[in-house]
Amino acid sequence: MINPLHNTDTIVAVATASGTGAIAVIRLSGPEAITITNSVFKGKDLTKQASHTIHFGSIRDEGKILDEVLVSLFVGPHSYTKENVVEISCHGSDFIVQQIVKLLLKNGARLANAGEFTKRAFLNGQFDLAQAEAVADLISSDSALSHEVAMKQMRGGFSQEIKRLRGELVHFASMIELELDFGEEDVEFADRDQLRTLILNIQGIIRELLKSFELGNVIKNGVPTVIVGNPNAGKSTLLNKLLNEEKAIVSDVPGTTRDFIEDEINIEGITFRFIDTAGLRETTDKVEAIGVERTMQKLSQSSLIIYLFDITEVTADEVQAELDRLNPKNLPLIAVANKIDQASNEKLIAFESIENLVQISAAEGANLEDLKQALVNKVNLGKLNTQQQTIVTNLRHVDSLNKTYAALDDVLNGLALSMSGDLVAADIRRALYSLGEITGEITTDDLLDNIFTKFCIGK
Repeated sequence: MINPLHNTDTIVAVATASGTGAIAVIRLSGPEAITITNSVFKGKDLTKQASHTIHFGSIRDEGKILDEVLVSLFVGPHSYTKENVVEISCHGSDFIVQQIVKLLLKNGARLANAGEFTKRAFLNGQFDLAQAEAVADLISSDSALSHEVAMKQMRGGFSQEIKRLRGELVHFASMIELELDFGEEDVEFADRDQLRTLILNIQGIIRELLKSFELGNVIKNGVPTVIVGNPNAGKSTLLNKLLNEEKAIVSDVPGTTRDFIEDEINIEGITFRFIDTAGLRETTDKVEAIGVERTMQKLSQSSLIIYLFDITEVTADEVQAELDRLNPKNLPLIAVANKIDQASNEKLIAFESIENLVQISAAEGANLEDLKQALVNKVNLGKLNTQQQTIVTNLRHVDSLNKTYAALDDVLNGLALSMSGDLVAADIRRALYSLGEITGEITTDDLLDNIFTKFCIGK
């Protein structure tokens, strides 16, 4: 691990989104953050002010006023990065922002790299690596559930679970290592039965954590939901109604949609990424044929399928045969009968044998709430309690948990074969290493670069 508080340079970046707005925030962090800002600030002497105070004044370049600003001071270690941090709130003109940043660079700061503020916070012990990654998840959260899960992880919920497991393993590892020091005396400090019981318990917890990733991935990234069906079944009309905007072209001419169209909506805290696809039919039109081929590709990549059909044009047997053909992997699927406003009661009753059927009129907006509820039910969040339940949302964590589980399997095999303590200890160390990668107790520069370069500049 890199030594904390190792940075001797001061970084600067715009912390607010690009584009003209009422205000913009420019953030500095480093040993000279206050001094550099003070050198261009006309107002109180910032070097003599207390932490967590705000000061009004102007930013000047050799006497020329660039803007009137508010300067917020956070004196280290009482800041996000545990370094001196300054946040300059100025007017949101791109020109003003660029001029102030250039002035700060001229006076000794350097441009921050992506995620460098959060990286410094991690290196300086503000929080661990899993919590740092949760910061990025919090920024990108677009639903109540994704926000709630990210907040819990940022506050250390997942980290505490990992540290507890790792702490229990460390105890047994140290006992086995102690045995090796007394190798000639044939003593046993680590009770093998207790170790076996502990490992089985840890593996059980890891299985639950890995199982939670399916749900966590849904919460974080949304549910890829493909809308398929024959041409002119009303797929584009349905998409437009769900999105409440004219996203897709609607026409009576079959085959209007030649490619897929994507957009997303949030239903009861769950983000659904809808994909409207080309109609399923044999065609001699080369462009449309490519669209049909892409439809089948999207089907294989989806987590949820909406099969939409015109109830006035097909029979229940034809629909069931198409459902069996389209869904060989048995993915969650909702059959949606469209144009019920044009169908007789006898026709509606004839389709009641179809499982997971929702009957709607996309054009009239009838029963769309029933469809939305069916979508939520298919995701099956169950009795999710994000305040108590630990949910894994990060693929890197999944990889480390799988490695830990495999190493613990090797420990169990070693115990079953009465292998020597040094071999058992080596497998426990592998498990500890993989767990340590999650929280950053074990890390490398390459790993940190891979994580933090995915952050936005200024965070």
